[in-house]
Amino acid sequence: MTAASLHDTLDALLADAVAHDVAPGIMLAVTGRDDVLYEGAAGLRGVGAEQAATPTTPLRIASMTKALASVAALQLIEEGRLGLDDEVASIVPAFGDLQVLEGFDGDVPRLRPPASAATVAQLLTHTSGHGYWFSNADLLRYRALTGLPDIVTSERAALHAPLIADPGTRWEYGISTDWLGQVIEAVAGRTLGEQLAERVFTPLGMEQTTFRPSAEQRAQRLRLADRAPGGGLVESVYDWPAAPEIDAGGHGAWSTAHDYGRFLRALLRDGELDGARVLAPETVELAFTDRLGGIVLPEVVPTFAPELMHEVPSLPLAQGWGLGFQLLLEDLPELRCAGTGFWSGVFNTYFWIDRASGIAGTVMTQVRPFFDPAILGTAIELERAVYAALGEPAGATTERG
Repeated sequence: MTAASLHDTLDALLADAVAHDVAPGIMLAVTGRDDVLYEGAAGLRGVGAEQAATPTTPLRIASMTKALASVAALQLIEEGRLGLDDEVASIVPAFGDLQVLEGFDGDVPRLRPPASAATVAQLLTHTSGHGYWFSNADLLRYRALTGLPDIVTSERAALHAPLIADPGTRWEYGISTDWLGQVIEAVAGRTLGEQLAERVFTPLGMEQTTFRPSAEQRAQRLRLADRAPGGGLVESVYDWPAAPEIDAGGHGAWSTAHDYGRFLRALLRDGELDGARVLAPETVELAFTDRLGGIVLPEVVPTFAPELMHEVPSLPLAQGWGLGFQLLLEDLPELRCAGTGFWSGVFNTYFWIDRASGIAGTVMTQVRPFFDPAILGTAIELERAVYAALGEPAGATTERG
């Protein structure tokens, strides 16, 4: 398939997705090591909107922020200013006040000190003992009983949710990367957004990526839609605060398909893009190395907020977790190769970085709930088309340049 044919195929898949109410607007960026392979979009900037969605339309990337914050931490580790084995509480003392939620005596939370101290590495791998209220029943009940703010409000008080496991004992998706952002701020002496702007966004030409969007960016954003019971889409009234109290490393960034594609391309290129180096090659290699050490990922991440997310089953393949994202440890036939890093955002944004095949990409929408079957199906179709045209078949031996 020629480059022109690939563009036509991807254009058609995006247009078909919009025509079938998969999303009001959808964007795709695909990159190789040396070239942008595709940037395109279809649809509008929301239900009933008049402006077209484009690859430079701003949107909330939610948990795709985690990879950005993780790179900021890795930069400090490279410089010797931070260590993977450093205890979090030695850098941010407030972390040492957190206790483990064991259960409830009636309506009284039962708390105890953790058996060990969480480390920076455990924040990066979601083994620090933290969880999210929307996927953990005990945290959901704790919030109801105590009035603890929802972390998506980016209120500092929300960081003080209890642990739900002893550090280093299990993988649980949660607010670990929000605490990692606090670590970065303590070491760097400035906000996470300021650190990332100077060390990642500006060097990589990510001109619209920010924790503090302008009024113009908010006006031009891809607006959020909710999946209706009948399968259609309605404009959502759900939103996050325009002036967050903290730069939340777990979810707080805005970006575009174009900008995030540049970030992915830098990681494909072992930490360098257009002469700007944000990570050393050996640090990138470390980030793509499984760090779970025998801790098993759950077969299903449950949901206790169905309006926000569906339950998320695991792929029936060997997987791990690196320093900032999930890792595929065996080939996914016709698609990604072993070693691929990937993750997503709660408004149905997805990315992958396949260093073996030299292909990375991101699919971006703004639709609730997360793990929407129609959007997920479209993302797989798009990715399959890319690999059919450009990728080494999964399982082939590939030398990285």
